[in-house]
Amino acid sequence: MSKTTITGKDLLKIGYTQGRVVGFAMRVITQKPYKAQTKTHKLQLLADILKNPETYRAHPQLGIIAAELLQVQEAAKIAEQALKLLDKPLPFTIYGQEYIEPGALDQMYIAMKLPITAGGALMPDAHQGYGLPIGGVLATHNAVIPYGVGVDIGCRMCLSVFPLPAGILTAQHKKMEQMLLNNTRFGGIEVFERPMDDAVLERTEFTDIPFLRTLKDIARKQIGTSGGGNHFVEFGIVTLEQPDEELNLPSGSYLALLSHSGSRALGAKIAAHYTKIAKSQCQLPKIAENLAWLDLNTQAGQEYWLAMTLAGDYASACHHHIHRRIAKNLGEKPIAMVENHHNFAWKETLPDGSTVIIHRKGATPANQGALGIIPGSMTAPGFIVRGKGNADALFSASHGAGRLYSRNQAKQNLTLSQVKKHLKQHEVTLIGGGLDEAPMAYKDIHRVMNAQTDLVSIIGTFLPKIVRMAGNGEPE
Repeated sequence: MSKTTITGKDLLKIGYTQGRVVGFAMRVITQKPYKAQTKTHKLQLLADILKNPETYRAHPQLGIIAAELLQVQEAAKIAEQALKLLDKPLPFTIYGQEYIEPGALDQMYIAMKLPITAGGALMPDAHQGYGLPIGGVLATHNAVIPYGVGVDIGCRMCLSVFPLPAGILTAQHKKMEQMLLNNTRFGGIEVFERPMDDAVLERTEFTDIPFLRTLKDIARKQIGTSGGGNHFVEFGIVTLEQPDEELNLPSGSYLALLSHSGSRALGAKIAAHYTKIAKSQCQLPKIAENLAWLDLNTQAGQEYWLAMTLAGDYASACHHHIHRRIAKNLGEKPIAMVENHHNFAWKETLPDGSTVIIHRKGATPANQGALGIIPGSMTAPGFIVRGKGNADALFSASHGAGRLYSRNQAKQNLTLSQVKKHLKQHEVTLIGGGLDEAPMAYKDIHRVMNAQTDLVSIIGTFLPKIVRMAGNGEPE
């Protein structure tokens, strides 16, 4: 071995740590003009880069070593900070506490101990999830928590109101059942043979972010489809007791279509990928590990933010495809449309003027004047709402009724005959679905709405009548 040769062991001795930076350093130092220099001189130079990486950041050759060192230092700084939770949780507002299970409250208390937390609120439909509870709203300082957004990024509601009488649901019931079957696809396998094209599939994020390049094909295949679980597309009746100028709808009852779904495999894979990165950079105590965050000043944080935004727009596009297909079959254009995200993060300004990142994991944006839809269950009404901009709730409201039973509890406590009888009593036709999504597995939506009168005002109702979910035929 040449007396001028630098080894990995040499770098470790002067303070470098195992990782990509060692490879970068050894590659650069074997190139001109450093190749012919003495070993002592090389080690002194590398030691100085290690000590003062900022000085070398812009250097045309040594900059790659400095950039990697700075990234490692930033990750170490974040990890060191992350290990220190606050001794006591910051105060937060709870709506409908009597309807919220202890596990969800415990998760929220842990979230309020994060050193990045700026505020929080818990909605009346809250129940236990991963990291942040479903129905949890969390404001943070310049950081985003992938599990605070959720796995199904950009999951949303979309409502189309048609200029058709509600009686069409009875007069053309079988035809409308078939319309839902023909124009919807659910779960991880079902796709359309000829999916519609969409501008969202041509977004530059699919090429600019290396990880997203691998997801474009599955995104194209799944465009216009819905997920499994609690996702649905349903015909029902919208009723407005008073005319609404913004919706441009007179009072009365109308045929309507409501859908609930998210960003499919695209969102799930983004969530998994960036959660893994967050956990590697932000090593929290085990009790809080699913609340690992990405600093928005880091490359990973910026990438996640762009990918999250793309997934949200993709989810919206999927809903619009569904609504366009069905509108075409109906031969009518909607006269009003209302939609809103949940499972997302927004940059918003608090009353004190500070800018924060507000995570709404299973919570509806309820900023002043914002329109949204809060569904009940398949046998209970949903509500078209307008936000009141309540700062104590971080400008949020519930995203639904919330689960009374977990999926396993529903399967253990309910029977198929019970569900069929309940659906028949409410004159609801269910295509697909399972015991885990039985209407009895959900909380009383009227109690949930009564717990958030300070958060939203009710404009109208939506009553489901023909419901399509994952699976074929009768509920399993």
